[in-house]
Formats: sequence, structure tokens, C-alpha cells
Amino acid sequence: MSKTATIPDQGALKRIGAQVRKRLEADPQAYKVPTDKAEIFAIGDFFSAEECQRLIGMIDAVARPSELHETAYVAKFRTSYSGNFDPHDPFVKMISRRIDDLLGMSPAQGERIQGQRYLPGQEFKPHNDWFYTDQEYWQIERKRGGQRCWTAMAFLNTVEEGGHTHFVEVGASIEPKPGVLLVWNNATPEGEPNEGTLHAGTPVIKGSKYVLTKWYRARKHD
Repeated sequence: MSKTATIPDQGALKRIGAQVRKRLEADPQAYKVPTDKAEIFAIGDFFSAEECQRLIGMIDAVARPSELHETAYVAKFRTSYSGNFDPHDPFVKMISRRIDDLLGMSPAQGERIQGQRYLPGQEFKPHNDWFYTDQEYWQIERKRGGQRCWTAMAFLNTVEEGGHTHFVEVGASIEPKPGVLLVWNNATPEGEPNEGTLHAGTPVIKGSKYVLTKWYRARKHD
């Protein structure tokens, strides 16, 4: 069996990666982080101050202890609070569509937007957003749209101290700035899961940190 055939969704990841890369590289508002280890872009002022405040309130309303891949809460690995937004809420639909349009992604491939809240001492240790296909949960995720392709994550507030998004392999530590949207390709240009996207939410030292995240799949998300 060829190597290509052993990597789930490789063809789709390669195709989607090329499409979104072309779109973002042509967008004057998108800043590309200078690294050859991963494709990471930042868009400033993607959300207004008013939108950020509204989203923060929505996160407070749905936040509960974060889980990993729908398994039991894993103590000390991801210690934030999180919750999914109602996809039928008109404001959420508008926010979601704006992210879809930025990337040129079909809404059908997007997961529900998730909000996250970190308080002092809370963190998310180094992890990848893509799925490990040798794990039990992959059999569920394979049927629900397959591998994750792109991640979009927005910072909603200023953190007094700490709470950076640290791309470990890239060596980039990004300070939260309200309204900034980070997007990155979870695959390589060849369509393989990219180890270079390993990232962490470093511990908040003072204040709080609010972010929202939307993940996209290689196929229609169910």
C-alpha cells in the first residue's frame, strides 16, 4: 500500500490547504508568521470591541470544565472552562460565516464555535488540534467529518499577565490582543498532519483570558 493511502483524508487536506493558503496570501489583512514549520496567519481587528464583549458574556453563560475528545475531563492538562455556542443564534451565525468567508471554507465543514475561559493558573498544555488516527476516538471522528484541516482562534480580551499561545516547534509565543484572529493549517502542504502545529495555552498569571475557536474538517462535519 502506498504512503498516500495510509494517511486518512490526505488528498482533501492537501487540496483544502492549497485553496485556503492562496486566499490568505492574497488578503492584505492577513499577516503570515515567518516560519517554514507551519502555516500560521494573524488578522488584526477581526472582531470589534463590542463584539468581543458580547462573546465574552456568551462564554460565561456556557462555560464548564473543558474536556478532551469527548472523554472524561483530564485534570491538569486542560484546566480551562469551555462551552459550545448555539449555532442557530443569529449573532453566532454571523460570526461563524465571517470566519468561513475569510478562509473560503464551506460552513458544512465547520464545527460548532467553542468559547474558552482561562482564570489564573489555568492552561492548556502542548497539543495538536488534528486527530491521532491510532486512537479509539478516531473511529468516531472519522465518521463525523474526518481529520481537522484549519483552526481559527480569536482573542477576546487583554490578559494582565500570561496566557500566551505558544507554538512550541515554531518558537512563537503570541500575546493575546483583543479582536485578533489566528488561523493555522493543521496539515502540511502534502496533506499530512503537521507536528509543527504543536501549541499550548500558557498559564494565565493575572487576570483572565477569553478566546473562541472554530475547527474545520476535511469533509462535511456531522
